[in-house]
Amino acid sequence: MPEQTRSGVFRAEALEQFYAGEQGASEVVRLSPSWLDWAYWLLLAAFAVLGLFIVFGRLNQYASGPAVVRAEGTALVSAQSEGNVSAVLVTPGAQVQVGEALLQLDGVEESRELERLEAEFAVQLRKTLRDPADEVSRQALATLTAQRDSARVRLEQRTLRAPRAGIVSDLRVRPGQRLHPGEAAVSIAGASARFTIVALLPGHHRPLLHEGMPLRLEIGGFRNVYQDLRISSVSNAVVGPSEVRRYLGPEVADAVALQGPVVIVQAELPGATFFADGLPLRYFDGMLADADVRLRRENVLLLVFPWLREYFNTHGG
Repeated sequence: MPEQTRSGVFRAEALEQFYAGEQGASEVVRLSPSWLDWAYWLLLAAFAVLGLFIVFGRLNQYASGPAVVRAEGTALVSAQSEGNVSAVLVTPGAQVQVGEALLQLDGVEESRELERLEAEFAVQLRKTLRDPADEVSRQALATLTAQRDSARVRLEQRTLRAPRAGIVSDLRVRPGQRLHPGEAAVSIAGASARFTIVALLPGHHRPLLHEGMPLRLEIGGFRNVYQDLRISSVSNAVVGPSEVRRYLGPEVADAVALQGPVVIVQAELPGATFFADGLPLRYFDGMLADADVRLRRENVLLLVFPWLREYFNTHGG
């Protein structure tokens, strides 16, 4: 084959190596870039570091779950009878005294019933006074007395009053709203009110949880705003979502998403405020947060190869 044809088919480096081989010993043509050597040693170093981390490294195991801020020492005022709110007599933040009226339910029917019974009572009382020996008249008066007192109680229940002195911390109704028996309408915080958190952690972590363990709280809506607390109590039972909702109460339970059984953990907050971006902000009952409790530190090798745990336990390692 002519030399010109060869040079058009083969690379110049190959031809040079070929001619050099005719005169003496030849070597393999090396065209690898220099960075491959660096990459090789970097890869070896990375594997070495990874191996050391697996053998000697340790990782923290956490129990994490949602948490709710609760105000202790706060009284909830609930409706005792059904009706529409005709008037709201207080505002959030207002100072109230024991027995002070907070809101009024529509009581037109109750007022009419009481007026009717009082009128009948007055007529029957006059009859009884004219003839005190009339047993039938006396029994009729006693019956009307009981009915009148019952009507007064029903009318009084149309007014919700403060069971204690304090500050109106939450107002959950508006004029015209329908209230049902047992439905909370107003909450009043006393002077001694303090705040705690109720954390709902996965139930399978219960054997590892105990009082005094550190708990880190991240306030919902305030990223990287943490409170470092100590667990004050841990429930002895692992409960399901329905029991947790009953424990939290209807006013909070619907805001917490639960999956599977949980253990209820409590911790006290150090005060009534927290700081975010340098500003002091108040806690409020029902605020949501995320709770993390560090359970233990484990060797990475045992996490990567779980069967080694049983081996070490069997051989006393």
